[in-house]
Amino acid sequence: MESLKRAVSDIAATTIYGRVASVRGLLVEVAGPLFAMSVGSRLTIEASGDRMVPCEVVGFEDDKALCLPFAPIEGVRLGCRALLGAQESAVRPTDAWLGRVVNAFGDPIDGNGPMPTGHEPRPTRAPPLSANARGRVGAPIDLGVRALNTFTTCCRGQRMGIFAGSGVGKSVLLSMLARNTDCDVAVIGLIGERGREVREFIEDDLGEEGLRRSIVVVATSDEPALMRREAAFLTMALCEYFRDAGKDVLCLMDSVTRFATAQREIGLSAGEPPTSKGYTPTVFSELPKLLERAGPGHPDGGTITGLFTVLVEGDNHNEPVADTVRGILDGHVVMERAIAERGRYPAINVLKSVSRTMPACIPENCRPVLTEARRLMAAYADMEELIRLGAYRKGSDPLTDLAIHRNPELEQFLAQQKEEITGFKDGFERLANLLEMSLS
Repeated sequence: MESLKRAVSDIAATTIYGRVASVRGLLVEVAGPLFAMSVGSRLTIEASGDRMVPCEVVGFEDDKALCLPFAPIEGVRLGCRALLGAQESAVRPTDAWLGRVVNAFGDPIDGNGPMPTGHEPRPTRAPPLSANARGRVGAPIDLGVRALNTFTTCCRGQRMGIFAGSGVGKSVLLSMLARNTDCDVAVIGLIGERGREVREFIEDDLGEEGLRRSIVVVATSDEPALMRREAAFLTMALCEYFRDAGKDVLCLMDSVTRFATAQREIGLSAGEPPTSKGYTPTVFSELPKLLERAGPGHPDGGTITGLFTVLVEGDNHNEPVADTVRGILDGHVVMERAIAERGRYPAINVLKSVSRTMPACIPENCRPVLTEARRLMAAYADMEELIRLGAYRKGSDPLTDLAIHRNPELEQFLAQQKEEITGFKDGFERLANLLEMSLS
């Protein structure tokens, strides 16, 4: 009954509508009462065959509103009515959403019945908390992955990027983090994901136990750009709901690059000029608005620990989106194709990966162990080409000799099976034993 009352209260007292004036590609121009519309307003076009096509106003030109659809525009013709709806998108989540799979509108797609609705609406495009209202990052969070726990330790409320090309193992690493991370709630946004991989991720990678504490937001690659962008906004809105309830939230988003690509499509359709590699200016203004919503909440409140994957085009880690995201986040994890081709997974290059909360967030007694491990790996990396060619002579450099001796054990330490879990403390103890050092 409460849900019915809220639904009735959301119905507008009057109906305001315009008419479709033209259709150019995916862009629909609507003429009508522009005074009642603004950028972000929702319209519903009454298409042929009783189809209702939801749209969003993305700009204005002359005396028309420029709209992009959330669904295919087949059946839209000149003169169709475009009914004005909400001025901003919002959802009403509850704790009962845990264990569910939803689309970009928060509608269920898992076949488990309708979604319960909460009392308070949450805007999907809420602004980030102001800097002075935030708490500081908390204690280290156990991610369950050895390479990340030891070499790029992450704190509660930190935001990290996972940078990799296609087929290097981002999704598998994400599934390990979803299952193994020590958190209260996980919100997973699959943005522009391959349709066939969604069920595989949920059933095989995430599993029943992981899904029980998670909400999965899905917008597949075949859906319109607005749906892909909205899925990212909804992911952050759900994270904020649980954060404001005092919970430690893990936000996993795969991937930020597809969010940027969707925003590029929207910007180009609205007439924005392409700039760096075809990306429009709004891409670089929307990225910080999205990513800054993760992080610590109010002091003594909940947190959002954000782990965002970035698909680097052509394995170029300096392309515009990767470079921008790296400057916004609090650290980055670099995955390399060469390591994956050697058969070591997760294919993380720990020498190129950085957590900006280290070394302050790790115990004092662990720092010498970490420094020695990095020193040996850096020495091996410097001479790796000569070693593989057989040009290095044993005894030429004591540090290189030791690095060659330790390298197989370090490679084995960094490798981890998908089902394997290593805690924060166990990881440092194992690394210390490997290097024959003491943590005392």
